[in-house]
Amino acid sequence: MRTETFLFHHEPERLDKFLVTCLPEFSRMRIQSFIAGGCVLVDGAPVSKPALILEHPCTLTVHIPAPQPTDLQPEAIALDIVFETDDLIVINKPAGMVVHPSPGHDTGTLVHAALSHAPELDGVGGELRPGVVHRLDKETSGLILMAKNDTAHLWLQEQFRSRSTHKIYLALVDGRPPTPTGRIEAPIGRNATHRKLMAIVEAAKGREAATEYRTLESFPKHTLVEAHPITGRTHQIRLHFAFIGCPIVGDTMYGQKRPSLPIQRHFLHAARLSITLPGESQPRTFEAALPPELEAILQSLRA
Repeated sequence: MRTETFLFHHEPERLDKFLVTCLPEFSRMRIQSFIAGGCVLVDGAPVSKPALILEHPCTLTVHIPAPQPTDLQPEAIALDIVFETDDLIVINKPAGMVVHPSPGHDTGTLVHAALSHAPELDGVGGELRPGVVHRLDKETSGLILMAKNDTAHLWLQEQFRSRSTHKIYLALVDGRPPTPTGRIEAPIGRNATHRKLMAIVEAAKGREAATEYRTLESFPKHTLVEAHPITGRTHQIRLHFAFIGCPIVGDTMYGQKRPSLPIQRHFLHAARLSITLPGESQPRTFEAALPPELEAILQSLRA
């Protein structure tokens, strides 16, 4: 545990908002957890309300708890590491691997594998998803970031939150989009019938979502596209292409129940990611080639 002390002598301001400016390495949500946990004192007296308004000059003491290790057990699962520093790991995730533990997926996740490779991930982020910055669906392969410390975790998450990252996915879809390039805008919300699924919904019932795309290669019954999600909603690319009548090949959840090609997963791959790394001023771009099973599908179509 480390302790920090700050003097407040400004215009009236919320406690949590002020502390975010004092401790920029932590998110506002994390700061609120410190306050709720009794780790913040105002003039020596503990407070528990993040919304407390500071109105008079005072001394703030913050006891910052050390990252709490989880009870997750590292698993020696091989990882395809694209890039690594003391702050983060860029991993090329295979299809079939779940990113973090969830009901029905207690072992064999990317988090379990990453903890074996980099034990310092344990506790990063203050939640049961140590190091996780963003997610990919189980059957989506490609680039994913994991943070090794809280400062990097906040730095990277803020870029996803502010939409300053640039992500490119490769997708093979059934049919042909209405135009060679385009932008799909359709709000996404929880499926009213199947709560584990998402759906295109009315604006008032969902969150705005936008995906840009570009045709790379056309086949008689399929199209290879490059998809650039502007927003980051759950299952966004899969839903948006199904919405325009071109579901992703192999997506039995939102597309054809019987895949139009012999494939054991959906044809969606996170191929390129541009993001600014901690301490740097210009973004870096990372790439991951199509996995062999997807490349084989394309070769069969070209033949």
